[in-house]
Amino acid sequence: GATGMLIAARETIDSVGRIPGVAASLNPAGAVVENFLLVGSDSRAGADPGSADASGIGTEADVSGHRSDTIMILRRDTSTGDAALLSIPRDLWVQVPGHDGNRRINSAFNDGPHILVQTVQQELGLPIHHYVEIDFSGFKSLVDALGGVEICVEFATRDVSTGLNITEPGCHTLGGLQALAYARSRHYEEYRDETWHEDPASDIGRTKRQQQFVNLALQTAMERIKVDPFAAGRLVTAIGSSLRVDDELDPIAAA
Repeated sequence: GATGMLIAARETIDSVGRIPGVAASLNPAGAVVENFLLVGSDSRAGADPGSADASGIGTEADVSGHRSDTIMILRRDTSTGDAALLSIPRDLWVQVPGHDGNRRINSAFNDGPHILVQTVQQELGLPIHHYVEIDFSGFKSLVDALGGVEICVEFATRDVSTGLNITEPGCHTLGGLQALAYARSRHYEEYRDETWHEDPASDIGRTKRQQQFVNLALQTAMERIKVDPFAAGRLVTAIGSSLRVDDELDPIAAA
């Protein structure tokens, strides 16, 4: 599995999108701790208006530009390998460099990834060493490359805003389209006592589900590789074509 991953990584390293300029705002890599700023962009660039999900997420013509739909910090302890995730609510009010007054943190992304990095470091006091970004299309491709991710729900679940629709309680393998609807859901509803109940936690509830999803996706990837070592190559290829990273990040070391 390790050999397959290294070979695939070397073959696909050129396909990894780079974001020039963001490295200047990053801290030098830490000796004990590495912090990765993980950004889920809501960019619809390249979305096919004829695809099955066009009505759910829209196209570039419907929603132009891009915002940071999801912001997480992955903290990795380089001495133990332990990792932890911190989710930053996109509606957190902060001081964005170059602007007067407070603004929502997701608006910092509109001025460029380097401004978002500066904002996180300035407002939260956390050094950021690496930057990783994925958009809607990349997220779907990554989940589909995993063969889907299994999500277990106690009740029928939906979000009419994102198109999430799980009609029966139990465990379900979500493909890229429904996984994206699940991860984006801010109006998450469960069918209990013969009526629909919306999660009152809104964005905070969404961050919990997103962290759970990331964890399950990683577990799924590890299980795939254990069963089929050659799956490592396919996964690295999918990852490489789905992500954009800072121009100093070594994809092989990060993998």
